[in-house]
Amino acid sequence: MRNFLGKSVAVGAVAMLALTACGSGREGDGGNGSGTTAKGFAANSVIGVALPARTSENWVLAGDLFTNGLKEAGFNPDVQYAGASTTVADQQAQITAMATKGAKVIVIGATDGAQLSTQVAAAKKAGVKVIAYDRLILNTPDLDYYVAFDNFKVGQLQGQALLDGMKKKKPKGPYTIELFSGSPDDNNAGVFFNGAMDVLKPEIDKGNVVVGSKQTDIKQTAIQGWKPEGAQARMDQLLTSTYGSKELDGVLSPNDTLARAIIQSIKSAGKTVPVVTGQDSEVESIKSIMKGEQYMTINKDTRNLVKETINMVKALQAGSEPQINDTKSYNNGTKIVPTYLLPPVAVTKDNAAEAYANDPKLAPLTKP
Repeated sequence: MRNFLGKSVAVGAVAMLALTACGSGREGDGGNGSGTTAKGFAANSVIGVALPARTSENWVLAGDLFTNGLKEAGFNPDVQYAGASTTVADQQAQITAMATKGAKVIVIGATDGAQLSTQVAAAKKAGVKVIAYDRLILNTPDLDYYVAFDNFKVGQLQGQALLDGMKKKKPKGPYTIELFSGSPDDNNAGVFFNGAMDVLKPEIDKGNVVVGSKQTDIKQTAIQGWKPEGAQARMDQLLTSTYGSKELDGVLSPNDTLARAIIQSIKSAGKTVPVVTGQDSEVESIKSIMKGEQYMTINKDTRNLVKETINMVKALQAGSEPQINDTKSYNNGTKIVPTYLLPPVAVTKDNAAEAYANDPKLAPLTKP
């Protein structure tokens, strides 16, 4: 069983494949934050939604969807974003204010999942149900639920797509790659990287894949704050130090924003764009994929994730137990958190039209 305890991004790529086992069921709940409901609450209650800074299209979309969806369901939404500084102080204050105002449920897309336990505990004491949205909140027994896409699977899909894309362009290896990962304060960054290395490390061990810079530790590959300028600067440095006359076959990029920055660096250096992975189905990256530059992305439809989160709120309002489909995998350091997981989908130019057929924003971009 996968254990996503703590800042897994602090662990090296080799060590991270030894994923800690844990028991089945909702062990670790200890009667505190077990996810069981009380008598419900009024339909027009305040529902707090605390999201990180507007660093990607998906966070902006999520805020709009929560505002509209909660209103349509009869709730009174209080949707707030943390500041652009990427510090957690804004979000800590927002969560505290939401609980003080009498929110019955607080949905949290964590800015830093390791620094919210005090606020979650205070919310729990005030009778608030807390749902972690997309990013797990760590080291607290007071978290009730977690709703997310299967982020380990996201990494596996990225790693496999990187291998498949390189073989498609060059049937025989060895293949030279570079590894990038997300922000160290985002627990998901380590989960994505773990998943990708689950696929890539066996090929690295066999010599079929070579990391040109030898930078395989996640502390070396991490991009603070998921900032594209950080990814571009690191790629610039790698090209200068390692790829003077050598070509690069592939780059593991954890999301679309960083992928585009990496591609820009490579193009500016006058080199051929290699196979580059991504995630989030951002508009500019879909355009890039259809042009044959970025190789792939991951479709994690934010509309579905918000919908399932609102379904959880509706169940809690009715005094019912929300639907969950994973009671084993997500150990936040104190408890196994009852979780609802949605499946991610790998998208390349070959299946983009099918993948986005029902997306009014992206479907037009995939037409010939």
